[in-house]
Amino acid sequence: MTLGTGEDVCNVSKSRSKKALVKPQAGTPDSEAVEVIEAEVLPVELSASRGNDEELPEVIELSGDESTENDESAADDESRSSSLVPYSALDAYLSEIRRFSPLSREEEYAVALEYRKTKSQEAAKKLVFGSLWLVVKIARDYEKVARNVLDLIQEGNIGLMEAVQNFDPYRGVRFPSYAVWWIRAYIIRYIIANWRLVKIGTTQAQRKLFFNLKKESERLEREGIYPSPKLLADRLNVREGDVIEMSQRLGGPDLSVDAPLHDESDSNLLSLLPSGEESAEETIAKRELHEALQGAITAFRETLTPKEVRIFQGRVLDEERVTLQDLSDELSISKERVRQIENRLRGKLKEFVSSRLGSELREWVSPGDVD
Repeated sequence: MTLGTGEDVCNVSKSRSKKALVKPQAGTPDSEAVEVIEAEVLPVELSASRGNDEELPEVIELSGDESTENDESAADDESRSSSLVPYSALDAYLSEIRRFSPLSREEEYAVALEYRKTKSQEAAKKLVFGSLWLVVKIARDYEKVARNVLDLIQEGNIGLMEAVQNFDPYRGVRFPSYAVWWIRAYIIRYIIANWRLVKIGTTQAQRKLFFNLKKESERLEREGIYPSPKLLADRLNVREGDVIEMSQRLGGPDLSVDAPLHDESDSNLLSLLPSGEESAEETIAKRELHEALQGAITAFRETLTPKEVRIFQGRVLDEERVTLQDLSDELSISKERVRQIENRLRGKLKEFVSSRLGSELREWVSPGDVD
């Protein structure tokens, strides 16, 4: 069996090295970093391989067991030589942003002033590229609560671009001091939105509890004080109900209402939750009450004079009540007289309905409503 030449082994190593570094899709945050790695690392590896070709032994003919053993060892050496260090997107990104040095105070002011006046994209890029280090620094502070630091960096970069658009260089504040608030706000919003399937922290009080509830509880425990919901609410300046609700949310995982209650069970959590819809009994009871009240009001109208019917209809039954002045002009009486007749009709209607329906009305409504 004839071993391949050193050039053949180098060709195999080159082809496998190029396949190991898979280039991401165009437009992703790491595409440019990968291109830099391919442009800088691969030529060095290939030149090293060519330099080692001169040291390879001459091609010899082998046979039998000796040929088989050398063939297996050559395959192992080829596999080891073609293996690469695992690719890390975070390391590639950090290596890429090292090319951009932070701007000085004078450079920041000049570039920010240019962008504010001309909205130049080049000026915006200089501000963004000069502050990428700040995004990484802030994202590292929230690394423990995030699954992927690159996601935090990406959200922080969006906040950084938002800061560029709103930055006012005339206020005398350096751009990183202003941008840190936008970067942190976007990172915090991302963490809260992706912490659970069901969103938590939808209000300002809930966002405060999300980050401070556990910290404050541990502080009280170290002081030997039991962290009751009331005490935590006073310390964090929120309602006690918000503390209890957030403790329940953070204390357990999300549950699927469609999951079975236990093994070999056809019931799920959804079947145990109360329905927000009215039952058939409540619907029928409300309809019967409405019909009874309509009948009582119709009967009450028949006992009134024409003048009282007009006031009763315009001031009691109509959704848009007629003004006292309009009824006064229509009926040729004073506004005070209209108001007196209205109050007397309301009292008579209450007595009439109570006497007509009696016990049936008390079954549908509470005693306080009847009074």
